[in-house]
Amino acid sequence: MNYQVLKNIIDAELQRFQTISEEEWIYKATSEKWSKKEIIGHLCDSAFTNIRRFVVTQYKENENIVYDQNEWVKIQNYQNIPTDEVIDLWKALNYQIVRIVENIPDEALQRTCDTTKTEPRVFTLEFIINDYVDHLQHHLKAI
Repeated sequence: MNYQVLKNIIDAELQRFQTISEEEWIYKATSEKWSKKEIIGHLCDSAFTNIRRFVVTQYKENENIVYDQNEWVKIQNYQNIPTDEVIDLWKALNYQIVRIVENIPDEALQRTCDTTKTEPRVFTLEFIINDYVDHLQHHLKAI
């Protein structure tokens, strides 16, 4: 994956985020659905987890690295953190991912990581990086 693609997504979204009102950031259709701010929080949690995957997989094969997305969003209470702080965290984490990805040696891209909560299934680092970007874009479309 070209790390520049991810940087371009981050930069474009940061501009778009400026056009979203605070009321839109905190609106929840139901108590079970995430607000736009909680979606950004979830994307921060995904970034935390994937930073660990991107680093650990380069030196440790098949490590099991998972997280419970609903619990993470709930426990971190993103809904009640100032929106600009959540956005700044998302920006910093994703720029760190850009730095990590641009420095991964080609030979490390075929190393594997287990990202499943149940039966072990391993994926290459290259797949996990591309999946991270797809997941990011999927959630950004919901904002």
